[in-house]
Amino acid sequence: MPLHDYDLEGITAMALRQRLFGLAAGAFFERPARKLTLDALAARLVSGGATVEERAAAAADTPANRRHLAHIIGIERWGQRRLRTLLGEPPASDESDAYQPAEGLTLDDLRAAFRAAREETAALAAAIVRAGVPRERTAPHNDFGPLSVGGWLLYLTDHATRESTRLRPAGRAGAGDRRGVRA
Repeated sequence: MPLHDYDLEGITAMALRQRLFGLAAGAFFERPARKLTLDALAARLVSGGATVEERAAAAADTPANRRHLAHIIGIERWGQRRLRTLLGEPPASDESDAYQPAEGLTLDDLRAAFRAAREETAALAAAIVRAGVPRERTAPHNDFGPLSVGGWLLYLTDHATRESTRLRPAGRAGAGDRRGVRA
């Protein structure tokens, strides 16, 4: 239902935010994911991971780049936890920050951590397909609400690929530096 059809009187800012994020999830993740098979989504996950790895390999080892890559890894691992609920693990209610790698790692260490995390996500996607989990089964996202199997795979692919554009090569390391990164 379009937002203009709602009576906004009495709706809290939080409820409005949740509704807007839910609409965004439908437009950016759920609808596009329905047009692809789970195998195609898993292939995009792998190719997106290769793109992130290329960008990370070209990035300078700076605090800003380490923060950005740690954020990407944290979201990836947090998403894995959500995907595991689709395979029967109990639900979790936590934030992605808890899944970020320890501080003090080099960019090389973080590249290896991302590679391992993406391989684990791809393995989870394969396990979900093998287990015959229905495409419409959902796991909650803290901002976007319930995302389906395909929605989660597309979200994780898109998030890492989009956020990796913030990684800067030597000589441009300060460009785009921002302490607060978004999910």
